[in-house]
Amino acid sequence: MMNESEIRKEFTDAGAILKGHFILSSGLHSATYLQCARVLMDPGRAERVCTALAEKVRQALVGTSFDLVVAPAMGGVIVGYEMGRQLGVPSIFCERENGVFTFRRGFAIEKGAKILVVEDVVTTAKSSLETIACIKAHGGVAIAEASLIDRRGSGAQNLEVPLISLLKLEVPTYKPDALPEHLQPIPAIKPGSRFLKN
Repeated sequence: MMNESEIRKEFTDAGAILKGHFILSSGLHSATYLQCARVLMDPGRAERVCTALAEKVRQALVGTSFDLVVAPAMGGVIVGYEMGRQLGVPSIFCERENGVFTFRRGFAIEKGAKILVVEDVVTTAKSSLETIACIKAHGGVAIAEASLIDRRGSGAQNLEVPLISLLKLEVPTYKPDALPEHLQPIPAIKPGSRFLKN
C-alpha cells in the first residue's frame, strides 16, 4: 500500500500539480489544478495509483462486492477502466448528451446492479451527483465512490455515498467576483473538459 508521500510523488513526478490561475469546471477559480491525465498517461503509474486506490476500497468496504464501475466522461474514463481491471468487474462511462449524463455506445446497467462510481478528482461533487443520478435512472445502485484526489472544499455537496480517495488536498477556490489579489493579474485558463465545444 502506498503512503501519502509516495502518492504525492507520483503526482509531482508526472507534472500533474499545476500552478497558475485556473477556472474549474464548477466556475470557481483556483491557483492550483490537478491534471490527473498526466498521471494516467503512464500505464505503469496509472496501475500503481489505481492498485493503491483499489486496495483502499477493499479495506474501507470489507465484504462489499460490485457488479460494475461507472465513471463520468471525460476525466473518469481511464481511472474507471483501470479500477474495473483492478477489481475484476466491467467498467463503463456516462457522458453528456444535451447537457445531461446518459449511457451511450451500447452501455447498459442491469436492474439492481451494485456500482462503484469512479472519478479522477472530486471538487464540488457536481459530476459525481450527476453520475449517481444517471445510475439511479437506469436502475443501478451506487454503493460508493472512489477517486484519486478528494479536493472538496466547503462548497461541495453531500455525495450520498461514501467517498474513498487516495489523497485529500485542501486547495482554496474562489468565486469569480472574489479573487485574491495575487490571482487578479494572472490570465485565467480553463484546463478541464466539461464545456469543450466542437
